[in-house]
Amino acid sequence: QAMLGRFDRRADLRAHRDALAYSGIAGTTIWFPFFYPTALWLAQRWPTRFVLERADAEAGESIADLLPALLTPVEAFGLRESKLPGFEALDAVRGRETDATFLVRCVGALPTDERTREAVYDAINPSCELLPGPDTPSRTRAALRGIRPVWQAGPLRRGRPDLAQEIARPPRAFRSATPAEAEALIALAREAMVTRLRDLDAFAYANARDAWWIEDDGGLAFALIGMRRDRRAVVPAIYGGLTLQNGVPVGYHQSDLVGRGAAISFNTFETFRGGEAAHAFARLLAALAHGFGTRSFSIEPYQLGKGNDEGLASGAWWFYAKLGFRPRARDAVALAAREFARLARSKGHRTRPDTLRALAEHHLFLDLDARDPAPLVTPAAVGLAAARHLTRLAGSDREAAVARAGADAMSGCGLATLDDFTPEERRAWDAWAPVLSMLPLAQWSAAERAQLVGLVR
Repeated sequence: QAMLGRFDRRADLRAHRDALAYSGIAGTTIWFPFFYPTALWLAQRWPTRFVLERADAEAGESIADLLPALLTPVEAFGLRESKLPGFEALDAVRGRETDATFLVRCVGALPTDERTREAVYDAINPSCELLPGPDTPSRTRAALRGIRPVWQAGPLRRGRPDLAQEIARPPRAFRSATPAEAEALIALAREAMVTRLRDLDAFAYANARDAWWIEDDGGLAFALIGMRRDRRAVVPAIYGGLTLQNGVPVGYHQSDLVGRGAAISFNTFETFRGGEAAHAFARLLAALAHGFGTRSFSIEPYQLGKGNDEGLASGAWWFYAKLGFRPRARDAVALAAREFARLARSKGHRTRPDTLRALAEHHLFLDLDARDPAPLVTPAAVGLAAARHLTRLAGSDREAAVARAGADAMSGCGLATLDDFTPEERRAWDAWAPVLSMLPLAQWSAAERAQLVGLVR
């Protein structure tokens, strides 16, 4: 730890800094076209070290087009008349602030809602750099403080776990994180993404009041971080998470919870692959089963390799299939059965790339009770169905469509008024209204409708 703490001051690191750029190693520059909430966080935390990559010509053109809309009328007129290129226009107005920090703060000052600010920034889509500093994010120093290490006294758990046995064994602790723990976990999660040139909405819109600490054996732990109320999805409860070993992030994951089902995206950072990834995955499933009552787990096609070359190359489909996950789609069941038969005849069998792509077209499932599997609810399908429903209600006038959907939902749920709803609960009702008004509520019992209202609130 002492060596890692001063790693960024090594002479040989300085000599090879350019070659090590974008690696996430302490003392090196980080680059990424960060999404708006992450860019805003970086500008707030490290304003003097957050800069634009000037080689991004496309971003320069977007800045020239959109910068006038972020400034006062007199400035906007001056920029349009001067016809300065984007980065030069930014330099002409930004003063002593760095270009990236000035741009982010201008977007943040727009007199509109956060989603519109995010859309403006994403329309510019600049590539940014975070210059190294003594406390900037790095993979070298990434660790949760205050964790007592568990020493490795035997071989790594590389074997394939029995998922049924592991899921039946609860974690040592599953508790709500304290406010201080939650803030530390959120910062660590964001830094883990930044240093690996990634972004995750669940971390970008993290909710410190909905963070959970799961402690397991052997120094393994998980953090589950929910999303801010205004950013929560309508149907699934989404939790971003970190996998930690002795407080060091070794991977990240996302769990989209719908009733008894959970759609899992699980990623072990490349540095730690080939270690205890399968064991950690099994223990994550156990945490979800004991913490949230999850009984069915699914892996979406992208994680298996659909449109994801990294997933195909890593053999993701076989990783989950050998743990007991199986497809439900008829074509995929037959194709999987043929591949398992070939594997049984020859342990050296390797699935052809085109076959892997075909297998990756379908979800994989693990049901703790095969007689009662949780249904797969895909938020994308729900969202598109809601879009068609709103269009039928009022065409392109979404405000009128939501109002009609809300009124239909109130009638269906037996609500005469929303007067006792808080402002947040009213916003939640409006967000849910397109889905609620599609449900056959007349067929539901009064108790079920009351539970539905309670869920939204």
